[in-house]
Amino acid sequence: MIRVVCNSSPIIGLSKIGKLNLLWTLFDEVLISEAVFEEIVHGNVVQYASALELEKAVLEQKISVFRVENQSMVEQLQGRLHRGEVEVIVGAKELGIRTVVIDDRSARNLAEALLFTTIGVIGILLLARRTEKITKVRPYLDDLVQSGYRISKKLYDGTLERAGE
Repeated sequence: MIRVVCNSSPIIGLSKIGKLNLLWTLFDEVLISEAVFEEIVHGNVVQYASALELEKAVLEQKISVFRVENQSMVEQLQGRLHRGEVEVIVGAKELGIRTVVIDDRSARNLAEALLFTTIGVIGILLLARRTEKITKVRPYLDDLVQSGYRISKKLYDGTLERAGE
């Protein structure tokens, strides 16, 4: 059983390209912390569609929201990372989950230093391609770029190469 704790940017990115469902299609259990939920649902107005889609996924029990118990640890780690990113890492540790879905490089570095497996939006698209949940990666990468998601030319080209496109 593959359980993951997900941060806000992968949810927003997948929502923008109409593929939030890949989370519960690829993983057995998808969890988000209260801070991640709040950031998406009550945060920036630009993420309105993502907020509605996330609320629906939570209501339909495709994504579960949890409360991080060790708030003092969250407070200690906050600063270098956003609260949601910290709660993803601390919450995953509390829940005994080894995989975190997170895009931010600094957050990924910390998670990997703590021996978590990390995957981001691009990794999810590659996994979806490998497991035949999608047939092509390029249209989704292009949609991500079009929606303002920052992907370097090197990462874009490398992703397409890894996808065999």
